[in-house]
Parts: sequence; structure tokens; C-alpha cells
Amino acid sequence: MDIQQGAQLLRLAEMNKQPIAPFTSSTDISVDDAYRIQLLQIQDKTEAGAEVVGMKIGLTSKVMQDMFKVTTPDFGHILNTMVYTEEEPINIQQFLQPKVEFELAFFLKADLKGPNVSEQDVIAATEAIAPAIEIIDSRIENWQFQFQDTVADNGSSAGAVIGKMRTAVDLQGLETIELVAKRNGEVFDKGISSAVMGNPAKAVAWLANMLSDYDITLKAGQFILAGAITAAVTFEAGDTFEADFGTYGTVRVAFS
Repeated sequence: MDIQQGAQLLRLAEMNKQPIAPFTSSTDISVDDAYRIQLLQIQDKTEAGAEVVGMKIGLTSKVMQDMFKVTTPDFGHILNTMVYTEEEPINIQQFLQPKVEFELAFFLKADLKGPNVSEQDVIAATEAIAPAIEIIDSRIENWQFQFQDTVADNGSSAGAVIGKMRTAVDLQGLETIELVAKRNGEVFDKGISSAVMGNPAKAVAWLANMLSDYDITLKAGQFILAGAITAAVTFEAGDTFEADFGTYGTVRVAFS
């Protein structure tokens, strides 16, 4: 797979709002090729002035792996241009075929770099967690991708909204955080944080160790979206969502 060509195709798809056929439908592409396509796009965007403020871990729960027929997590980058506030409705015209996911964000107070990062190392490096909503979007037609396609496409990431509440946690406490998801004021789904690899800290440890293959460090001050607790949901203009994590706070997003 030509790395430059793959990155260019995805950039054009994002820019023109025209999804492309999956790479895997017409060419041989390794997982490493796919990550290098992702990294090249991020490099181009940061050289143009964007800043990496966080990372996302995708496909961490069985419900999401089943939804997209994959068996292992992936990662993507969150740029400052992808972070939205709860106060302002988000215009859906900037996306192609978006969905929302509800998850926990880890805010780091110390660097994490693999290999051999443990869940306890993650807790020690975490200042606090916060409720989060991730907007995912695929530049691949109809979400009909294989694992390499979504990896190349920045883990299908498109945006993040972070709730205001910050809470320190221990490893055991991370396993039992309950989520109630509402759309337009009505409860439509529920979940528990253990859906994310048994413990979301395990997902963050996986990320730190995976990133070591590419000499990337998770840095103090960044946040990590640890993975969806429930299945991704499509939406339309006018929809509002709220993720209620009980004593860990709520996060809200509205779309226009």
C-alpha cells in the first residue's frame, strides 16, 4: 500500500465530504501500513497548526467489536480542532456519516510510555477521569470497513465533548461506573464501565504499550478516551444526547 496515496485519499474524503471505498477491497494493506497512513495525516495536520491534545481507543468493548466485526482495539488521535463544548450545538454538515459513543476520559498528570505499562501505572499517571462523548465518523463508504481501514482513518474519530466534572479514581472503582444514555431526554441505553476490556485502565495501558511501537508517548496534560461503553448511535440535526455517569458527572451534546 502506498502510504502517501492512502493518506491523500482520506484527506480528500474528509475535505470533500465524499466517503471512499475501503482500502481492503482493492489492495493489500497491513495493520502497520494503516497506522502509518494515520500518522502521516496527523503529521500533516499538526504541521498546518493543529495540536494533538488527546488520543482515542476504539473497539474496546464486545458490543463495538461485534458491531464492526473486529477482535482487537485500535487507536486514533484527538486534535484541538476536534474538541467541542457542551454549550454550543455542533453543526452536523461538517461530518459524513457520524455516530456518538459514550465513554470515560482519562486526564494524565504524568507521561506514560510503553512497553510494559500496567493498569496500576495508568492509575498513578491519571489526575482524574471525566465523562465524555466521542463523535465518530467514517471516511469509508457505509461504515463497511475492515480493521485496517478504520485504523488508517484515525480510528474513525471526528470529535470529542468532555464533561466538566473531574474525579480521582482507583483501579477497582473503575470497573463499576454505571452509564445511563439519553437521547432527546429519553433513556435509550445503559452500560457499565467494565464493558471496556474489563476495566478502562486496561485499555489505556494497552494504548501506551501499542504506541511504543511508534515511539509515541502519552503526555501529561493530554486526555485519553478509553473506549465506548455502549454501542455507537447515529443522529440527526436537532438531536441532543446526555451521558449520565452518576456521581462521576454528566456530559451533554446537541447537534444542529
